[in-house]
Amino acid sequence: MRRQDQLSLTRSPIEHTHAAELGKIGEIISFNPRIGHLITQDLLRGVAHPHTGARGLSGEQVLRVLLIKQMNHFSYDELAFHLADSTTYQSFCGLGALEPTPSRSTLAENLKKVHAKTLEKINRRVIRHAMALGVEQGRKVRIDATVTETNIHAPTDSTILCDGVRVLSRLLKKAQRWCGFTEWQNHTKRAKRRTLAIQHTVAEALRLQAYVDLLKVTHASASYAAAALKALRATRGKRRAAARDLADQIDAVLSLVWGAIDQTERRVLRAESVPAEQKITSVFEPHTDIIIKDRRETLYGHKLFLSAGESGLITDCVIGQGNPADSTMAVPMLRRQLRILGRTPEQAALDGGFASKENLTEGKALGITDLAFSKKRGLAISDMTRSTWIYRCLRNFRAGIEGLISFLKRAFGLDRCNWKGEQSFASYVMSSVIAANLLTLARHLLG
Repeated sequence: MRRQDQLSLTRSPIEHTHAAELGKIGEIISFNPRIGHLITQDLLRGVAHPHTGARGLSGEQVLRVLLIKQMNHFSYDELAFHLADSTTYQSFCGLGALEPTPSRSTLAENLKKVHAKTLEKINRRVIRHAMALGVEQGRKVRIDATVTETNIHAPTDSTILCDGVRVLSRLLKKAQRWCGFTEWQNHTKRAKRRTLAIQHTVAEALRLQAYVDLLKVTHASASYAAAALKALRATRGKRRAAARDLADQIDAVLSLVWGAIDQTERRVLRAESVPAEQKITSVFEPHTDIIIKDRRETLYGHKLFLSAGESGLITDCVIGQGNPADSTMAVPMLRRQLRILGRTPEQAALDGGFASKENLTEGKALGITDLAFSKKRGLAISDMTRSTWIYRCLRNFRAGIEGLISFLKRAFGLDRCNWKGEQSFASYVMSSVIAANLLTLARHLLG
């Protein structure tokens, strides 16, 4: 067998569909250099001396790395491995063959700096680029709503209290190291035992007894944390800055724990009904909304309102606050299309939840010729569209957005966000939308 002593330093591009798609996405990004400049602004925000130190990732590279992550559902560890292992991904992200690839921590630090508003601006540029190429016309739009869940377990009063005790105990251990605070006890094991008793006890009297004891240890942990808060804020010297940061963390968690205690006492001990907007859903993701879907399913996350064109591109994405009724978002979503597309759509198809006489009137006033709701809800077809045939076509056209939503959830992780924090949730959603749009546009251009 012939021995090959010298291996080539470079490899020719592989002939694979995914490589071709990445190549076309790269061409789209390179054709719009402003996209990279927008990311760079986020990377440099807060940096005192941006032109000194080691050379980091450029804005365009960070965007390309973000696309790889969202397209493949990679964790940061997996992302770091595949960037180091795959010459195709290295080429797409502009990483040299002989230079070291970014570590997990470097990737996480850079990607977390990208703001949701920046990604929204980038998505609008992608849509305008598609319109300039004739892929998207902007004549028809379809609108629907869905839910992206946050990375929490289904909340119950007992689990929220237990999480609060566990997190406070962990922070109190740090306070003990930083300022010598020792006047506390770790009640984590006791809280876990009471939580398990609540979940597995059938007798109501025993469950109530377990709740009372769980509230007792949660009260105690909260009192310890309040005392540690004063000690940390009184810390002086070299540890003052770190002590203040820890105090801020304790203060944020403590406010949630007190809210969870009040919520549990009202619901369990006094049998009161707590409104959804006042409920604490998580110590880790307090921004989570409670969303009841079709009166049959309860989800914990945020409601998304999506607009899509004929091309299958997501032209707009709005994250709702709370659990707004679909009917309140119909006209705002239609108005946003004018700013995004630069024109008013001639036809619009919306889900039945958006239907109302007021929305139909205001939508027509915007200049939309045919405005169809998938469920009539007392509206006449002649008022919505010019003919029954057009109404049926628009109703079928709207059904296509269900497939687009499924595509976003299956292929780009939009079913559940595993990034921590409200701002990161918005960035995660927009990065998924951009990744889907760029892949869809690339497939259109590849034919």
